[in-house]
Amino acid sequence: MPSSSNRNSLPFEPKKNKKVVKKATNNTPINKSDKNFQEKKESASLREIPEVVSKRMIRRMAIFSGMPTGLGIFSFFAFYFVVKQEWFKVPNTAVLLVSMGLFGLGVLGLSYGILSTSWDEERVGTWWGWSDFTLNFSRMTSAWRNARQESINNK
Repeated sequence: MPSSSNRNSLPFEPKKNKKVVKKATNNTPINKSDKNFQEKKESASLREIPEVVSKRMIRRMAIFSGMPTGLGIFSFFAFYFVVKQEWFKVPNTAVLLVSMGLFGLGVLGLSYGILSTSWDEERVGTWWGWSDFTLNFSRMTSAWRNARQESINNK
């Protein structure tokens, strides 16, 4: 089990103490042998999401988003079948609310699929992923706060 300091610092997570980097203008040629260029290239590769974690995210997004979305599509056919067989009358608003609710769960499933994934390459995580969700959600909100604070400080 990774230590708490290892869980809070991931290779693709941005560092908290960011330096302001001036962008090269079109007039300035980029020297690829320059030490700063090499450091920028290495730091960019550290911010990439590892392939193992990316596949894990896609799989969880497919499950948590695909199932409600598939049920939303299926609900149209089910309601049509019920009405066509004249088993009972289904109000149009019921069809609308059920399908919109299922499609809405599909949209929420995309976010939950990403945030409930273990972002640690060595640790797979649990099936529901609630502990990973709470950890990753707190990371995301703290990153938003830091970015907002930096933008306020830079003004």
